[in-house]
Amino acid sequence: MKSPKNLPWHARKAGVPIERAEALWRKAVREATADIGWVGTSEFWGAAEARFLELLEDEQNTLCTPHVETFVRSQHRMGLMPLLAAEEMFTALAANWQRMYTQMRKAA
Repeated sequence: MKSPKNLPWHARKAGVPIERAEALWRKAVREATADIGWVGTSEFWGAAEARFLELLEDEQNTLCTPHVETFVRSQHRMGLMPLLAAEEMFTALAANWQRMYTQMRKAA
């Protein structure tokens, strides 16, 4: 049985490898088949997807991966601040130098 098209998205969101997510999907389908009995109905697919999301959440809770994505982004932005400040300073210096140079040429 084919896995759903959004399975890789759910796997990435939960931080689970795609191979493990596919195994969890197969387990969810087996359990839905045992519970519902009728394969292919909307009730069956709803039960399979709900069970898959439960299994995926349980798998995510067992992983020890820290969620540091927002921390890394903020550190990246703070790391860029000195460079942005230097760029603004050099732009201001260049503008002042250009203004001073044109005033000196007009005076001469």
